[in-house]
Amino acid sequence: MQLDGTGHGAGVDAGDLDRLRGASVLVTGAGISGRAVIAPLHDLGARVTVTDTNVDALARCAELGAETVPLDDLVADPARVAEFVLVVTSPGFRPDAPVLAAATAAGIPIWGDIEFTWHVDRAGVYGPPRQWLVVTGTNGKTTTTSMLHSILEAADMSSAACGNIGLPVLDALRAQEPRVDVLAVELSSFQLHWAPSVRPTAGVVLNIAEDHLDWHGGMEGYADAKAQALTGGVAVVGLDDAVAATLVERPRDGHTVGFRLDAPDVGELGVRGGMLIDRAFADSVPLVAADEISPPGPAGLCDALAAAALARAIGVSPAAVDAGLRAHRVGPHRAEVVRRLTDITFIDDSKATNPHAARSSIVAHDSVVWIAGGLLKGARIDDLVADVADRLAGAVLIGRDADQIAEALARHAPEVPVVHVRAGDDGSVVEPIAGADVLHLDLPTADADTVMAEAVRAATALAAPGDTVLLAPAAASLDMFDSYGHRGRSFAAAVTALADIEPESGTRG
Repeated sequence: MQLDGTGHGAGVDAGDLDRLRGASVLVTGAGISGRAVIAPLHDLGARVTVTDTNVDALARCAELGAETVPLDDLVADPARVAEFVLVVTSPGFRPDAPVLAAATAAGIPIWGDIEFTWHVDRAGVYGPPRQWLVVTGTNGKTTTTSMLHSILEAADMSSAACGNIGLPVLDALRAQEPRVDVLAVELSSFQLHWAPSVRPTAGVVLNIAEDHLDWHGGMEGYADAKAQALTGGVAVVGLDDAVAATLVERPRDGHTVGFRLDAPDVGELGVRGGMLIDRAFADSVPLVAADEISPPGPAGLCDALAAAALARAIGVSPAAVDAGLRAHRVGPHRAEVVRRLTDITFIDDSKATNPHAARSSIVAHDSVVWIAGGLLKGARIDDLVADVADRLAGAVLIGRDADQIAEALARHAPEVPVVHVRAGDDGSVVEPIAGADVLHLDLPTADADTVMAEAVRAATALAAPGDTVLLAPAAASLDMFDSYGHRGRSFAAAVTALADIEPESGTRG
C-alpha cells in the first residue's frame, strides 16, 4: 500500500494493511469516529495515539488502549507529527487545522475515518467486502438513510444504517452476529472530503444548499465534496434541486439516475397518479402510494424516491420497496407531530437547521406559525422568507440571529405578525424593525427552556384552527441549546404543558 497521502487505494488488500503492523498512527479527534478506529488499528497491529483538546474524551480513548497526547502539545511542537506513518482524522478537522497542516508539510498521508474504513473493508479484514449505499445532501440524509434501511430489512437483507446517522461504519463491519452485507451509509460533506477512495455500489446526492461554506472554502468545494458520493456504479441525483441537478453533467464511469416529484422520464424515478414510479430500473413500475410516505410532504417524497433508487440499484424488488417505505416512520425532531390541540397541529422539525431544510418543512403545510432562529452560520434567509411568505400566519423568533430573520420578514412578508422572544441579563428593549410588526418579549436571565416555553405560548396565541405551529428553526441550536435534539425536546415539553385551548381563543381576528 502506497501511503502517499492521496488516499486512493485501488487494489488494497490485507497484505498492504499489514504494513501498519508495528507502525505508529495518529488519530485526530477523540469523539465517536475517533474512538471507532482504535480497535481496528490495533487489530492491524498499529500503535495508536489519539489527540484532542477534550481531556475526558482522551481518557476514554486511553481506556481503549490508545496512547494520548493533548492537541495543544502537538500544535506547539509540530515536528512530533513526523513520528507517525499515517494520520486518521475525524471529519470535523478542517484541512487547514494546524496538526493536519504539520502532517502535510512532513509528507504524512491523511485519511479520514471513512477512508480508513473503506480500505479495511476492501481488504477483507472483517470478511468479504460489503455493498455500500451512500446517502448525502444538505438536508434529508438521515431520513433517507432510515428509509433505505427499512427497505433493505423488508427485502430480508442483512444491513445496517451507519455513518453520520450514529453507528460508526467500522462498528457495522466488525459485527459478526449477524454479519452485515449491505451498508446504508449516511455521509456528511466533511466525511466525503476526507474519503477520496470511496466508490460505493450506489450513491445519492439529495440536494445542495449553502452550508459549511467556511469549512469547504466556498460553494464549489462543498459541492465537490458531496459529488464524491456519485463516483461508484450508480449515481443518483435529485433533479428538483438546481445545484444538485448540475452534477448530472459531470463525467463519470457509472450509470446516472435522477429522481423528481413530477412524472419521471426514462432513467428516472418520480411521482405520477399518486404513486412513486420507477422508470430507471424497470418500465414504469409502481412502487408505493405517495400518501403512505412518512414524513408527508415534498421533502419526505424526495427522500423516499432517493431511498427507493438506491435499493433498486442493487436489485431490491418493488414489493420490498413498498413494504419498507410503508413501515418507515419519521425519527425524533424530523417533522414529528407532537400534539394536536383544538385543530392546531404542533410539529417538531428541530433538525431543520438551515434555510433549505426549513423551506421543505414549511411548504408541506398551508398555514404555518413559524418558530425560528438560532445560529444561521452565514446562510442567507431572504430567499426562504420570500418563498414561504404566503404560508405564514405568524412567526416567533428566538436565538442569536433572530434579528436577521425579522429583517427578512420585514422585507418580504411585512403583513406577518412577528414575536421576538429574547433572554438577557437586563431585559432591555430594542427599537422595533421598520416595516415589521414585531412584538418583543424580554425574559431577563431566562434559560433556553423558558425561552422556548414562552415561544410556544406566543405561537399558540397567533394560531387559528387549521394552522400548524412549526418548529423549523432554519438555524443551528448551539447558541442556546446543547443540540438540535435538546431544542426539539424543549419544544415538545412546552407543547405538552399547554392547557387545552378554549374554542374562542386561538382564532385570528
